[in-house]
Amino acid sequence: MAINYWLVKQEPEAYSWATFVKEGKTAWTGVRNFQARNNLRAMKNGDLVLFYHSVSEKQVVGLARVAQESYPDPTATEGDWAAVGLVPLQALKKPVSLETIKADKLLGDLPLVRQSRLSVTSLTQDQFKRLLALAETKI
Repeated sequence: MAINYWLVKQEPEAYSWATFVKEGKTAWTGVRNFQARNNLRAMKNGDLVLFYHSVSEKQVVGLARVAQESYPDPTATEGDWAAVGLVPLQALKKPVSLETIKADKLLGDLPLVRQSRLSVTSLTQDQFKRLLALAETKI
């Protein structure tokens, strides 16, 4: 089975990596963008997910795994929205800043850069590996 790679964004003031690690798992809910929803629906068990702190920090800080595939978002009162279950794997040794990502030849066209409002994006294997290299993190 091929593994896919993803990046999810969250404001650390709303839900931080530290909170995620403390809880040991989370339901990734509340996504109200059709493209991001479709990305959630494409996630499969075992896919790897980079966790990005948006707004105040603007950096990739952790690595997680999809533990539960797409299901109806229980926080949605109307509409056809999706959620997934995620579990934290490890913090990155060195967070990767948005500035570093924008300056990198391989990463400069990431959806994170091109579509900054999109909260769930896909990554290629090369982009994922490059981000881990920049983070000085092995899995």
